[in-house]
Amino acid sequence: MPNFKQKILSQYQTLLQDKIDIYQDLIDSLTEDAQNDAKSSAGDKHETTLSKLHIEQEKIANKLKEALEQQVILSKLDSEQVSDNVVLGSLVKTNHLTVLVATALPKITVDNQTIFAISPQSPLGVQMMHKTINSEFMVNNVAYKILEIL
Repeated sequence: MPNFKQKILSQYQTLLQDKIDIYQDLIDSLTEDAQNDAKSSAGDKHETTLSKLHIEQEKIANKLKEALEQQVILSKLDSEQVSDNVVLGSLVKTNHLTVLVATALPKITVDNQTIFAISPQSPLGVQMMHKTINSEFMVNNVAYKILEIL
């Protein structure tokens, strides 16, 4: 049976794969639309439409690239990793929330617990990195205490 951290990593991997699939489908659809438009149109209106499609395709391609980079980060994390201090891949329980230090992703619920995935470069991540159990720190006038590091 997977441990709590494995369940979290698995749910985030699924979430990212779903995003990647959606972005790839959108890019394919826009490429097809551009090809169909190129066959049937001419003139300024055609150029404007192609330009808009290209801009939209670039935006989605950037989102796809970001999701792929996040997927690489998650794939490198070891659910069995144990550390006395907060490092990349740590699951940290504080007096206010439970955080996976990895990359910024939407909050999820696993075993009725809300999990926030944050980047180590985020304000909370910066304050949390390399701290140990019972360490205290402040972020945005909120006092946090590390209760557990998994």
